Amino acid sequence: MSSISTSMSTDPMTEETLRDDLRFYFMSPCEKYRTRRQLPWKLAVQILKIFMITLQLILFGLNNQLVVSYKEENLMAFKNLFLRGYSGVDEDDYSIAVYTKQNVYDSLYYVIDQYSQLRNLSVGPVSYAEENEKFLHMIICKKSYMRGSVEPLEESYDIDAQLETVCLALDPESATTWRMNNTSFFELEFYRLVEIEITFALKGINLQTVRSHEQPDCYTFFVKIVFDNSCHSGKVKLTLDFDDASSVCKNWKISGTAQKSTHYLLIFDGFVIVICLISAVLCTRSIILAVKLLQRFSSFCLENYHYKVCEDDQREFLNGWYILVITSDVMAIIGSILKMEIQAKSLTNYDVCSIFLGTSTLMVWVGVIRYLAYFEKYNVLILTMRAALPKVLRFCCCAGMIYLGYTFCGWIVLGPYHEKFEGLSRVAECLFSLVNGDDMFPTFAEFGQKNTIVWLFSRAYLYSFISLFIYMVLSLFIALITDAYDTIKGYQSTGFPMTELQRFLMGQKEGFPLQRQECGELENVHPSVMLCCCKRIPKDDSIILIS
Repeated sequence: MSSISTSMSTDPMTEETLRDDLRFYFMSPCEKYRTRRQLPWKLAVQILKIFMITLQLILFGLNNQLVVSYKEENLMAFKNLFLRGYSGVDEDDYSIAVYTKQNVYDSLYYVIDQYSQLRNLSVGPVSYAEENEKFLHMIICKKSYMRGSVEPLEESYDIDAQLETVCLALDPESATTWRMNNTSFFELEFYRLVEIEITFALKGINLQTVRSHEQPDCYTFFVKIVFDNSCHSGKVKLTLDFDDASSVCKNWKISGTAQKSTHYLLIFDGFVIVICLISAVLCTRSIILAVKLLQRFSSFCLENYHYKVCEDDQREFLNGWYILVITSDVMAIIGSILKMEIQAKSLTNYDVCSIFLGTSTLMVWVGVIRYLAYFEKYNVLILTMRAALPKVLRFCCCAGMIYLGYTFCGWIVLGPYHEKFEGLSRVAECLFSLVNGDDMFPTFAEFGQKNTIVWLFSRAYLYSFISLFIYMVLSLFIALITDAYDTIKGYQSTGFPMTELQRFLMGQKEGFPLQRQECGELENVHPSVMLCCCKRIPKDDSIILIS
């Protein structure tokens, strides 16, 4: 009788006002406009932001492509200039390898000779780097064990594992005398030698940007050549790589073409930042409004119906799309600021800027799905993903344990006999490609039969992994998603299950709240049960509130 009297004392005006506010909050932008003539500002801002961020990404990508191609071609040119016998293709994780003492000396002298004759050899605009109007020296450092003697015939050795480093600085202008004046430095004791490192700096200008009406940048290349003898296996690996730094050229003049000013691009990037700020503010405002509505709804239900709103209904107020949009806005703002710094030549790191701009563009386009979800024929993907996600995550946790077990086992057993199993990351990538049916036969064929036990183990390992993951794990994974899809299609034809929030929005007082019918009166329910929707058992994990 107390519950009936409490229900009768509910203020109809307060309930209808709350119901109208909730209905309006869950409406689509078009429905809001038809109901209260409220312009869909968030939708307009999102559409404008999509085009602006995409255009910004394309402009940055075209410029970045020129920079990347310039660096890659310079790296290839340096390898052909300074590495003796370079074939144009790297060997695994190094550029070239030598196997005799004479080849090591020839390769070392070749680097120094080519460096000293760089002005007469290079076809590109490359020269020596200067500091205080003097050429920077080439630095040659050799690392060796402090003391050592090795006698393979007698199976004896005496090694002091501490390393010593001896360096030599060479001036490009002293090319004719460097070998005569430093003979002792180039007397190498190969049984002690661990590494030879050669470093020098070069200057270059990226002239290809002139064709796109942009000011060319000046680059400083910090080249490093390494002779790696750390394995002492009779194979010395040579590697060439460089770090670069770009800057505005000191003296420049371009004639015969229209010079495109960067001010327009900076203004455009600033406008993108403003749009992203407006988008973030509008979405934050919507989140705050949702929290206030949830508080009003919770207080109303607790005061008038004596029950706590369950977690499923509470999550409907916290729109994950708004969090996605705010995250993309923050990343777009950071990426735009980095892009402006790059255009102003204050920064040279294109990679970090690319990550922020690329990720923000991805999130912006994914956020478009939110507006398609208002149409029944377009929201099947979203509903299926939401319904299948809990089951898929639980399934992946179990399958991941088996996958990790195969990864560690393959690395420790097959790593010494197959290049695809040499590292943990490479093993994981190889197994993932096998799951997708890629590169199966080469993986089998590249195992040699020198060690019969390992060869037999590799067959059992590969056959069991492929059979287990392709025919069982992958099939069950697809079945989970298919089951969720069938459930959603069934709900679309027969109707989705009603929740307390939906019944309240539809004004079905006789069926609201559901927990009053299933759990009994408030005084008969344990407080801990109230926090979990009063033992309301969903018939299926795919029950979803359709806003």
